[in-house]
Amino acid sequence: MPIRIANNLPARATLEQERIFVMEETRALTQDIRPIKIVILNLMPNKVVTETQILRALSNTPIQIDIDLIHTASHKSQHTAEEHLTKFYETFDQVKDNFYDGMIITGAPVELLDYEDVDYWPELCEIMEWSKSHVYSTLHICWGAMAGLYYHYGIPKYTLPKKCFGIFEHKMIYRNPVKLFRGFDDVFYVPHSRHTELHKEDIEKNSKLRILSESDESGVYCVSDLKGRQIFITGHSEYDVNTLDSEYKRDLGLGLPIDIPVNYYPDDDPSKPAVLKWRSSATLLFTNWLNYYVYQETPFEISAIAGMKHGEE
Repeated sequence: MPIRIANNLPARATLEQERIFVMEETRALTQDIRPIKIVILNLMPNKVVTETQILRALSNTPIQIDIDLIHTASHKSQHTAEEHLTKFYETFDQVKDNFYDGMIITGAPVELLDYEDVDYWPELCEIMEWSKSHVYSTLHICWGAMAGLYYHYGIPKYTLPKKCFGIFEHKMIYRNPVKLFRGFDDVFYVPHSRHTELHKEDIEKNSKLRILSESDESGVYCVSDLKGRQIFITGHSEYDVNTLDSEYKRDLGLGLPIDIPVNYYPDDDPSKPAVLKWRSSATLLFTNWLNYYVYQETPFEISAIAGMKHGEE
């Protein structure tokens, strides 16, 4: 897929080394087509790593995609250089008059805080409300999924007795897969790294939501409204093969209580390289979202999103 990103975004070099076709802004402007417009709200501390992971996950479709990166203005990043944010990111105020085919809201390492205690919570609420009238389909990831379900539907999160950490088997709820899971195997793998969870019964009480996928070990994985305008993913399908290894060694170094990630290292031996077993399903997840929920559904006149009903059959 030709992803249109800034010419010198650090992710560009990594993606090109992996033979992923990345289109420069200058070349994209010469093509007489309407590209899909995607905005990524990156809430993760190391924004360079996360933007690279998500761009890679979006890379397996022939559709041309224009990417806008935004960050919260109400929070000062401690792990990403201000120069990088200034050069490659915008704030919500700078894009709020735009319309987008799709939006991705990432996770964030703030899950043990009450939502209202997160310093950028008011700004995030404003963005999530805006997405209902300016974005056709929004994909929420991990804490972003829990925050979205809480804001839009009042679904609470619950603290786990210990971190959900590792690679877990997942299954689809419906025998005939919904569009998001077309082409998936009966069992597929997803990385999880979180201290909180959703309860299935809370979601099942809401007639505007449906659970699409779950795991016997890690619980609810994917929730959607009835039209796919809002999709909520509790795991991290976009993670690199070494992401959990880095998190595990970081927590060990900080003296934090952390178990070896489940089903990750061969023989549960951290000295052995982890095995990548979720890349194909991750690629298919993002490809299906782009194709079935964004490309095939968004009106050609993108501003028409403002007048469309949200989240109903």
